[in-house]
Amino acid sequence: MSGPTVRRRRLGAELRRLREAMGLTLDDVQARTPINSVKASRIETARTGVKADDLSTLLDIYGVTDESKRGMLHSLARDGARRGWWQTYRDIISPAYADLISLEADARNLRTFQTTLVPGLLQTSAYARSTITAINMTSAPEMVNALVEVRMARQSVLTRPEPLEVWAIIHEAALRPHMADRAVMRDQLRRLLELGELPHVSIQVLPLTSSPHPGMAGPCTIIGFPESADLDVVLVEHLTSALYVEDTAEVSIYCSAFERLRAAALPVDTSADLIVRLKDSL
Repeated sequence: MSGPTVRRRRLGAELRRLREAMGLTLDDVQARTPINSVKASRIETARTGVKADDLSTLLDIYGVTDESKRGMLHSLARDGARRGWWQTYRDIISPAYADLISLEADARNLRTFQTTLVPGLLQTSAYARSTITAINMTSAPEMVNALVEVRMARQSVLTRPEPLEVWAIIHEAALRPHMADRAVMRDQLRRLLELGELPHVSIQVLPLTSSPHPGMAGPCTIIGFPESADLDVVLVEHLTSALYVEDTAEVSIYCSAFERLRAAALPVDTSADLIVRLKDSL
């Protein structure tokens, strides 16, 4: 896969933030370390990775003494081009999708707002198959089967020893019957109810009657990490591409928008009641 991964960009952004917090320029880095300014710049802009020794040197001059913080940054450097289970599917998934799976594997929490689909981490295999076939505009069995396998494998983050915390806000329109096979939608709604019983999964429904809200701009997913909110990223997906928003100020805007959506959506218990009614109507 070409281009820097989100992991590498996260590392570069954090190193730049640490350098600037110390009031150092790239020339200062060159003067104090064996790392020249061009190389330091390439590391910060994610155009190249960083070796463990160089990273330790940078963290020393940036005054980072906290071992957990250093360990986290070394993990980002080591895993910048990490090969995970998803690499088996590298011929059929995009670099952006591979980044998403990699980020989910590291994340502490994930907040998502969806307008027309149930979030991928909460889908049944039958629902995934139906939506993948429609969105990818393909009926090739081998392609669809592989993409369904990937989506199901992603869900392992919900059952790992320290599971991913998921807060999903789903527009009611996405939960209304729109499958050729109504049983697929009924099973999907049942699955949402089951997952909603987990202590680390919260599901809210944004009703059709809701007032205008920030989510009218479209769906988004906010991925949060245990080390620092400054490393959170936002995924905005399109039909043929995906955008990762990594600027701290812009991520903050998405977080504020999500809080507004959370306030506008039905409470968790009321949302579950609505999902039950929708399921029973099928």
